[in-house]
Amino acid sequence: MTDAALTTERLVLRTWRQDDLPAFAALNQDPAVMEFLGAQPLPREESDAIAAYANELWAARRLGLLAMERRDDGAFLGMCGLHVLHEWYPDDVELAFRLAGQHWGHGYASEAAAAWLAYGFDGLGLDRVISVTDRDPPNARSIAVARRLGMVWDHDAELPEDGTTFAAVVHSITAEQWRAAQPGRASPAT
Repeated sequence: MTDAALTTERLVLRTWRQDDLPAFAALNQDPAVMEFLGAQPLPREESDAIAAYANELWAARRLGLLAMERRDDGAFLGMCGLHVLHEWYPDDVELAFRLAGQHWGHGYASEAAAAWLAYGFDGLGLDRVISVTDRDPPNARSIAVARRLGMVWDHDAELPEDGTTFAAVVHSITAEQWRAAQPGRASPAT
């Protein structure tokens, strides 16, 4: 598959296709999905623009929030990847994901995110990856994924967003921490 960026046991993480856009727009209109992502449903044009930007970022820098599909049946599940939060953390790479509600609770976010961490640390040579989530109220599902991945609390922040303030919690993991937590993997000599 030429558009595959990464694969896991159950998933294909790949560039966006035109036929993904209606399902992605529906995901971005779901109030349960958007509860911790600004709470407002995204217009179709904005949803499509996220996918287009992700493909551009992948082509230019090998980063991006790419489409996630299930390998066994090709079902579109959502997106996951690495990107830069230029406004808030321009010197960091963030791990982020967004799944359709019917796919929550199956471990897809953790599986995809783990593949992206491996790619970021081993493929791109990143030193650290962060995750930014809602703190008040807490986005418990996303925080749980971050912790399952070995990410640890880094700091709390008040981030500007659309004329208001976004109460965030930032988790992080370094390449050294990630490698030390991988079974059967020796840490590089220092």
